[in-house]
Amino acid sequence: MSDNTPKRDINYKRHTARYRARRRAADILYEAENRDVDPVAIVEDRIALAREDRNAVAPVAEYTQVIVKGVAEELDAIDDTISRFLAEDWELHRIPAVDRAILRLSVWELLFNPDIPTATAVVEGVEIASQYSNDQAAPYIHAVLDDVAQSRSAENPMSAEHQGLEEEEHDPAAAKDTADAVPPAESAETASNATATDEDSESAEDSAE
Repeated sequence: MSDNTPKRDINYKRHTARYRARRRAADILYEAENRDVDPVAIVEDRIALAREDRNAVAPVAEYTQVIVKGVAEELDAIDDTISRFLAEDWELHRIPAVDRAILRLSVWELLFNPDIPTATAVVEGVEIASQYSNDQAAPYIHAVLDDVAQSRSAENPMSAEHQGLEEEEHDPAAAKDTADAVPPAESAETASNATATDEDSESAEDSAE
């Protein structure tokens, strides 16, 4: 990845510090795999070199360090997840190394960094792929990341809990249990508010469509 020239240098200035941290993390992950060394060791080496101006090594951003360490610690889970969502005739070890690096950092953000919005993790990963990989990379990386994001949402306990509450609304027995557990006035008010919220949500979705 270090040898590849970005395709759209003109866009460099609009990228955020977080984006640049991700891009450098991908570069370090790529280098570590090519050299068969621990990516965390590369980060530590870069940090040491950056302390001396004569080395002309840029300081390693804190978020770059977080990504590299996180990917190294969760690599097996990350690779298993990527493999699940690659096309059936594709294998993780056979895709370009730069694509693996980008997928690993983006999937780490999706699975292990709740502070990063899902859309941000997906969009930034695709953007890095469009800069550093071939023309075919961005579309399939986008597809994989979208599938991972949707899978994460489906497996989220909060989502399951929400689905369970929706099922209870259609289950007379569950509704009775809920009514027994909540004072009647409060229950009625809550139901009214929930209905209004659902209607507002549906209206918003219809407008969006």
